[in-house]
Amino acid sequence: QVKFVESGGGLVQPGGSLTLSCAASGSIFNIYPLGWYRQLPGKEREERELVASITQFGSIKLADFAKGRFTISSDSTKTTVYLQMHILQPEDTAVYYCKNLQLGDEAWGQGTQVTVSS
Repeated sequence: QVKFVESGGGLVQPGGSLTLSCAASGSIFNIYPLGWYRQLPGKEREERELVASITQFGSIKLADFAKGRFTISSDSTKTTVYLQMHILQPEDTAVYYCKNLQLGDEAWGQGTQVTVSS
């Protein structure tokens, strides 16, 4: 059974950068395509928005708000996926999650909190 563990969140000032890590266990076929999602303050789980996604072949998609600021990549083992975030703004404050795009709610992890504030 695949499991996703997020880390790397924290408090950062506006304009700053942060790199989140998603450690995945299990078969690569169950890990990808992998997406980073975020749940904004006051929003429900069903309202989590997709930030970026990556396939096992390295094909990447970014949400419009992430283009030019965020990048997604995987390590050589393809078991850790990173979300590099730059020029962070207060509206990026959220809990960030990762999981296989094709899996349901059972695949959600605990997430990692990102707070952008001065």
